[in-house]
Amino acid sequence: MAKLTFSSVFLFLFFISFFVQSSNADYNVISFGAKPDGKTEATQAFLKAWQSACNSAVASTIYIPKGRFLLKATVFRGPCKNRITVKIDGTLVAPTDYRALGNSGYWILFIKVDRVAVYGGTLDAKGAGFWACRNSGKSCPVGARSITFNWANNIVVSGLTSINSQLTHLVINSCNNVVVQNVKLIAPDLSPNTDGIHVQTSTGVTIKGSTMQTGDDCISIGPGTNNLLMSNIKCGPGHGVSIGSLARELNEAGVQNVTLTNAVFTGSDNGLRIKSWARPSNGFVRNILFQNIVMRNVENPIIIDQNYCPNNQGCPLQSSGVKISEVTYRNIQGTSATAEAVTFDCSPSSPCRGIKLQDIKLTHNNRAATSSCKNIGGTSSGVLVPESCL
Repeated sequence: MAKLTFSSVFLFLFFISFFVQSSNADYNVISFGAKPDGKTEATQAFLKAWQSACNSAVASTIYIPKGRFLLKATVFRGPCKNRITVKIDGTLVAPTDYRALGNSGYWILFIKVDRVAVYGGTLDAKGAGFWACRNSGKSCPVGARSITFNWANNIVVSGLTSINSQLTHLVINSCNNVVVQNVKLIAPDLSPNTDGIHVQTSTGVTIKGSTMQTGDDCISIGPGTNNLLMSNIKCGPGHGVSIGSLARELNEAGVQNVTLTNAVFTGSDNGLRIKSWARPSNGFVRNILFQNIVMRNVENPIIIDQNYCPNNQGCPLQSSGVKISEVTYRNIQGTSATAEAVTFDCSPSSPCRGIKLQDIKLTHNNRAATSSCKNIGGTSSGVLVPESCL
């Protein structure tokens, strides 16, 4: 009986050990032919590793070791059979010739995936050549976003560094339940359209503990964004955190339940911005909270602009239909690079409603900054510098 018990325990432990060892499949891109020299194209090796992981019945890990791996435009397509972790210790580099990424608009694209986590690593999109083309006025490709998630659910991006993207560094489009944490997104302050993170048509996105130093919005929030939480963000240089631009289309999904808390803006062109074109729209912005924000020499620290028209070219010269309501600014402090620190330029046909200012202290050149209000209703409380125009 004792022997039987011992044998049973042994078999039980054997099967448990076997199950644990077999419960995660590992795929090193080197095994699929990738070379970490930064010169040999590794696109097909990465796609083969992805296909193996995607077809795995058990959870799997794709490992990218130290070194530099040259990737052209790459699509990691789902659905897959189980969850996939992408562990990056190396650097993924785009071709030096910016035209090599083509006109798809993407460099690295994850599409229709579920339960994918990307940990660590660096993306170097080598965007300088593309920016130079754009600035020269020559005919250029459309440009590529560095890493994009389309129609994806239950995603984690953690510890990733992205430098010199051609366009936006990280795009979250039509996704649910996404966590972005401890990322660094860096491009020169004059690099065109190099937004840090763009979120649109997505629900349940969290962005935390991240640094954006870019040539455009640190975070841009597009139509159809719901339940977005941003915390412990460092922004600047860049164009701030922007909801919009909205009212590009008449029928446009609204933006709601957005919170930004514990953020520092340094030298950015804007701070907290809501912007819409001055044209008819069914869109809306509501239930927004900006709190515990520090501004350091920031232009336009607080701004709602419903006459948005960059470079004053092709302005609609109409009235924005976007309805902005229930926006709270709480404990916003620091210095403004512009004499006017608070600007509310709302729509005459759809005035802003339910705007709340609580404990605002923004100075310009060691003096109280100013504020201006158009077509807005709301309340003010606590310490208010500049004096509230609500």
